[in-house]
Amino acid sequence: MQYTIKKSLGQHFLKDENISRSIVTALQQSLDETGISQLLEVGPGAGALTKYLLQIPDINLKAVELDTEKVEYLEHTFPSLKHKIIHEDFLEMPVPFEDRFIVIGNFPYNISTQIIFRILEWKEQAPVMIGMFQKEVAQRIASKPGSKVYGILSVLVQAFYEVEYLFDVLPESFNPPPKVMSGVIRMKLLGEKPEMRSERSFFILVKAAFNQRRKMLRNAVKSLFDDEVLKDAIFNKRAEQLSVADFAALTFRMR
Repeated sequence: MQYTIKKSLGQHFLKDENISRSIVTALQQSLDETGISQLLEVGPGAGALTKYLLQIPDINLKAVELDTEKVEYLEHTFPSLKHKIIHEDFLEMPVPFEDRFIVIGNFPYNISTQIIFRILEWKEQAPVMIGMFQKEVAQRIASKPGSKVYGILSVLVQAFYEVEYLFDVLPESFNPPPKVMSGVIRMKLLGEKPEMRSERSFFILVKAAFNQRRKMLRNAVKSLFDDEVLKDAIFNKRAEQLSVADFAALTFRMR
């Protein structure tokens, strides 16, 4: 059964077996560490990862795929996937399991940031995510304070997850090859998240700080704090100089 590759859906299908095996090895480590047996694959496409996931014993696998043609291809190629494919948009679907589950996928690059925010919404149920992104996005998620790519995504993810950059993936590992390098990361839910007044306050502060990242923090977030608080020396810094813990602590001093 043949399939077409749809640029409109950002489809680049992994064809390098070694990369697939490396991702599944990282997954197996997380399965062993957590004891979780439920797995959600996002965007299985032509099944490069799926065929390995189906071989893991005692796993309850579900796969979410928007493209009708790929759903038909997957069900034809892997009959055991019947009734395990969720034919929906990942960004709009409900939580797929009642208990904890691991998210894995070669994510469509055109919605990768939205995928991360969706996983953040599910964080209490999704303690581990192993995913492939455009390298630039993967680096942003994993970057530390002081880095040029450290930003909103870095801080919001690292407030709740430990992020590990696993390895690079070359363009020729895909069909068709993307114009950029890719990178695989693993996110593991933190045992203790930094104390903050509320997640909403934290999100508002981080977004305001980085929306004007070239400015001193004082100017970028002045609408969120009283003048007296803004005299503190920490507001002389720029957003990229603050750690996740710094942002979390500042939420208690917001108006």
